[in-house]
Amino acid sequence: MKLIGLIGGMSWQSTADYYKLINEMVWQKLGGQHSARILLYSVDFEPLQQAQHEGRWDDTARMLAEAALALKRGGADFLVLCTNTMHKVADAVEQAADLPLLHIADAAGEAIKAKGLERVALLGTRFTMEDDFYRGRLQERFGLMVLIPPEPDRLDVHHIIYDELCHGEVKDASRRRYVEIISELAQAGAEGVILGCTEIPMLIKPPDVPIPIFDTTHLHAEAAVRRALA
Repeated sequence: MKLIGLIGGMSWQSTADYYKLINEMVWQKLGGQHSARILLYSVDFEPLQQAQHEGRWDDTARMLAEAALALKRGGADFLVLCTNTMHKVADAVEQAADLPLLHIADAAGEAIKAKGLERVALLGTRFTMEDDFYRGRLQERFGLMVLIPPEPDRLDVHHIIYDELCHGEVKDASRRRYVEIISELAQAGAEGVILGCTEIPMLIKPPDVPIPIFDTTHLHAEAAVRRALA
């Protein structure tokens, strides 16, 4: 079994989900007392999120590259960046560590194509929804049409992530707001919705919305287990 290098802490709530999911999936596949071989570097999220909101992406890349190099020194065979937003600097982190990195958008794209869908909605931080690093990859590699909410809705989605979910707060009013936004995207033609922030599955479950959801935390964890057991 390969040693999985997790870069987590963005936020720690969703990183805890990664750890639990990966170990559950390994046990389901191997049985007995098996669990995953994991090396976890959990960063302090505060300076990273400050750099995000100030547009200092080179600083975020440097901080995550340090984590990746530490995992490499610890013997990790590949990297899993436990966040959607920070895949904006995934290439720089992968190059700095000289280790393969499992891209979270690829895990989502493969699952969407397996379902035969072509038009999907994307919810996440405003960086994930508005910048091209995520939508562009889905379009170029998987031929998907990616719909995002209008700006006022994007701001609501973004602030609920940072002000509530990253603190472990799950509010019914916020769930209703997300359901409203997803329903409007479904009416605009979305056949499914990518929960493109690893905290959103805390808030939205399949029965909540009228279209299939693609939980990137779960899909990314599945990809990590496949690589570890290959």
